[in-house]
Amino acid sequence: MTVNSQWNGQFSRFGLVAKTAERSQTIIHIRELTIGAGGFVVMAGPCAVESERQLLTTAESVAASGAQILRGGAFKPRSSPYSFQGLGEQGLKLLSKARQETGLAIVTEVMSEEDVKIVAEYADIMQVGTRSMENYALLEALGGCGRPVLLKRGMTARLEELLQSAQIIAEAGNPDIILCERGIRTFETATRNTLDLAAIPVLKTVSHLPVIVDPSHGTGVRCLVPIMARAAAVIGSDGLLIEVHPTPEKAWSDAAQTLSLEDFDEMMRDLRRYVLLAPAFEVLGAQLLAAGGTH
Repeated sequence: MTVNSQWNGQFSRFGLVAKTAERSQTIIHIRELTIGAGGFVVMAGPCAVESERQLLTTAESVAASGAQILRGGAFKPRSSPYSFQGLGEQGLKLLSKARQETGLAIVTEVMSEEDVKIVAEYADIMQVGTRSMENYALLEALGGCGRPVLLKRGMTARLEELLQSAQIIAEAGNPDIILCERGIRTFETATRNTLDLAAIPVLKTVSHLPVIVDPSHGTGVRCLVPIMARAAAVIGSDGLLIEVHPTPEKAWSDAAQTLSLEDFDEMMRDLRRYVLLAPAFEVLGAQLLAAGGTH
């Protein structure tokens, strides 16, 4: 893809994460999985780990539907002090049990540098949430955690700032970083956030890091999640992060954007054809750019 001239120098200064002729694509290895190697990886599960039954039921179902990684929050950075804050280490132990019983890899959020060691004992991927994208002490601590990092874009962050945070993790010694577009805060109120799908081709052009999309937080509206997941697949993202719960209306966190087990299974079956479209779409985009279709 031809790089837009306005990006020249804007992103290249982040030398450890910027795409170069020598390093065009980072491939992340997680157990038997690879992210960034041309496949499409789906991470799915509840926003918050609530109980053993809730988590294992979800894990078994999303695995049967085709998810490869189980997401679940043991530590929850909630906006309200009266909201459920997570089960902590107990939640991590439940995630570990779910991995043992289903074979799914685990991604879960780490909120502070003090928690890096304990979360790394249980997690396969360390998630940095939107509120922590500029927590530089945490980012530096993740440089030595020995686990890949899923770095979510801050809700008011520019792409330049997202890559700056990725650069900090890489400089601290950890090159295994996955970028996540999860929507940004705008003046629009019909959705929880505004999912910036243009970020995916931009990031894939200027950085060698894999890029996934979180349409659950990106929209905050359950019925929009499968639709935006299709779009994310077609434009060449490396995967998805989806919130799923056995009874979404009773979820302790993010109920309005969470899919049921049945809705997730339907989404996964429908998604296959859109994933197959992605290579053709990228070729078409390159052809349009070569023909001068950049206006």
